[in-house]
Amino acid sequence: MLRDGVTGDWIGTFIGHKGAVWQARLSSDASLAATGSADFSAKVWDTHTGECLHHLQHDHIVRAVAFPPQSRPQLVATGGFEKKLRLFDLSRPSQSASSSTSSPTSPNGSGLPGLSSVFEIGPNVHGGPIKSVLWSSDPNVLITAADDKVIRWWDLRSRTPAAIHELEGALGSCEIDSVSSTPSLSVAAGKSAYFFSGIQPGQLLKKVTTPEPIAAVALHVRQRKFVTGGAGDTWVRLFDLDDETELDVQKGHHGPVWTVSFAPDGKLYATGSEDGTVKLWKFCSEPYGLWR
Repeated sequence: MLRDGVTGDWIGTFIGHKGAVWQARLSSDASLAATGSADFSAKVWDTHTGECLHHLQHDHIVRAVAFPPQSRPQLVATGGFEKKLRLFDLSRPSQSASSSTSSPTSPNGSGLPGLSSVFEIGPNVHGGPIKSVLWSSDPNVLITAADDKVIRWWDLRSRTPAAIHELEGALGSCEIDSVSSTPSLSVAAGKSAYFFSGIQPGQLLKKVTTPEPIAAVALHVRQRKFVTGGAGDTWVRLFDLDDETELDVQKGHHGPVWTVSFAPDGKLYATGSEDGTVKLWKFCSEPYGLWR
């Protein structure tokens, strides 16, 4: 489902999956959407027409999808319960993931050496289902977070990890902030929030331990604050990044909060809950959208 980011108004619905949709992402110019589903497929959609442009069949649940940081991208990455990180070249005819190869077959214009229409990165490396796939600001670096409690930064030129970091506790969310010009990677695991450089692979900037387990975290770099959602309660908490104190608690959800994200302008953040709702919270003092 596509909604207006300021008002929350419904724009349209992408119809085609036959199972739960685990993740949805927009390209940087919002021209394309990618979805990963429990029906063992990922799909790429035209956001203007709602048309399904690509159906990418897998052999198990697709848990994560990602576009490179470019307009009208020609690549999409997927990960999931197969424990495999794959790249699909959208400029070539669609293939099923089962036909992926561990060796390049032909070059293309992606900037990556010899990428066929579907290609696996790092075969047999992930020790658990891949829960998150992210493209860093460097189009040659992909980030994966898996249930083996390891974050990996993949150099797509060598197809090997440029850095790894082992987490303490079960993995929750893993997202790159969209607010700052110098992005950071925010990871929730156990009772800790990890903040990594979004530019230098593997560089841990800060780790904050909270009183309660957290399932999701989002950072506002400019204001030095971060928001968390928890699996054990229904509250959304705001923390100061520097002194690590809890500043505020938002109440309104009626189920665990599994995802949080700041808007690109940093003036509101969204939370998604098991109660079936997405809530938008104002994060500025001036009027904004429907808020006065």
